[in-house]
Amino acid sequence: MEKTELRQSGIATLKKLAEQPKKKAKKEEMILALFFASWIWKEANVIGMIRSTPFEFNTEPIMQRAWAENKRVVVPKSLPKRQLAFYEVDPRTAYRTTKFGVDEPVSALHVSKEEIDVLLVPGIIFSKDGYRIGFGGGFYDRYLAEYKGRTCSLVFSEQLNNDWQPDSFDLPVARIFTDTFKGVTYE
Repeated sequence: MEKTELRQSGIATLKKLAEQPKKKAKKEEMILALFFASWIWKEANVIGMIRSTPFEFNTEPIMQRAWAENKRVVVPKSLPKRQLAFYEVDPRTAYRTTKFGVDEPVSALHVSKEEIDVLLVPGIIFSKDGYRIGFGGGFYDRYLAEYKGRTCSLVFSEQLNNDWQPDSFDLPVARIFTDTFKGVTYE
């Protein structure tokens, strides 16, 4: 299957999962337990992540826990030429919704790539090797090309698919946290 078809199919699958809020919440709870128990979380002081849309993995609990543990949270804004820049947010930060339906912070507190300890990379489809198909804008691919910190993704088992080939410019995330273990899905 082509990436465009996989992307469309993946979005439909995520929207279908979002129609089952109890199932989605249970999967998120399991994935978050693994993530919060990891050294990646424990060692991170500055965490980059999106503010999720309703059908994506809910990042709000991550933000809340980060602030409770005195970690800094940074959220991206899209820039010209399909670039990203991350800005520090707190519980009082206001957001504006872009034409793509993404919430971006109304913040002037820019945080450099070098300051971000871990970046939670969003996506639609993921291979077992950490390659991802995103929304198709290439924003994260460009950012990751120059980012030297840790990367991971929080992935529902429904998003795992190895039947595609990454492009030469695709960069894998270092770690995937998912609701499967050795091929077994816990529901």
